Amino acid sequence: MTNLAEKLYQQALDLPIDDRLVLIDKLLMSTNLPTQKDIDQAWSKEVERRCQELETGKAKLIPGEQVFEKIKKKYSK
Repeated sequence: MTNLAEKLYQQALDLPIDDRLVLIDKLLMSTNLPTQKDIDQAWSKEVERRCQELETGKAKLIPGEQVFEKIKKKYSK
């Protein structure tokens, strides 16, 4: 961490918790990484897509026992 970053960090620790949380949120947003809201929305769309595939018969459920047996056979050689 640079001296400037360390100085800013130390100053930020003196802020009230609400101000620190706002600062954290703004810094995270500045990284352009997906937010929890973005991640939740993406998972919601994925769940809807998977449910639709099950309902239309495009996808089938496989019992967990079958899946694990197949994995065991594949990697126990």
